[in-house]
Amino acid sequence: MIITKEAFLAGQVILINKPLNWTSFQVVNKVRWLIRQKFNIKKIKVGHAGTLDPLATGLLIICSGKMTKEIDRFQGQEKEYSGRFLLGATTPSFDLETEINQEFPTSHINEEMIESARKKFVGAIQQKPPVFSALKKEGKRLYAYAREGEAVDVPVREVSIASLRLDTSEFPSIQFVTSCSKGTYIRSLANDFGKTLESGAHLTNLCRERIGEFHLNEAISIEEFEEQLNTAKEDISSKTDS
Repeated sequence: MIITKEAFLAGQVILINKPLNWTSFQVVNKVRWLIRQKFNIKKIKVGHAGTLDPLATGLLIICSGKMTKEIDRFQGQEKEYSGRFLLGATTPSFDLETEINQEFPTSHINEEMIESARKKFVGAIQQKPPVFSALKKEGKRLYAYAREGEAVDVPVREVSIASLRLDTSEFPSIQFVTSCSKGTYIRSLANDFGKTLESGAHLTNLCRERIGEFHLNEAISIEEFEEQLNTAKEDISSKTDS
């Protein structure tokens, strides 16, 4: 990454390891503010290529300047996630954002059933996004309907799961690694997996490891990005507003 005003305006890809409890929008705002402060720029385009939930961590692709035109291309690439889901209980949000609303037995579940269920979730599958999501219906976010207690019909859509690996050594907590297409909700995957086992499940941990050819081990924290900006030599061109 080149730390100059011209480079950010011309367009750069910044790989950020999104921290827990931050929204993707907050990360974008922070990065934009840091760049503007460093180079005294009034306006600069900054956006992200694929939302991560506040309770998820991991790779967030941030694009600046003219590189924001590539956001749709990045969003369409295959993604890889790792995490955990817990069998035996569900939540309205399918993760830890909301409290457990129902509990289910798990004593009937064995390795054979889990493997059979796993195979059903590889390939093209039909998936219903969570009601607690940022998708819009009639111009309103689905989570807004959910938080107001208003019922809303969420249409099913097709997504693709390229691979799904499971580790059941800490049952009923199941560790997973999955590669999937754009638009896949891992929270829904966890919820549907529980249903397939005639039980319930919710996501307890999620980390995005990869987007296309970009990997989490290449990403930096927001603090590291700020430090790189602060320690970079002042560019003469940054003295002038843009």
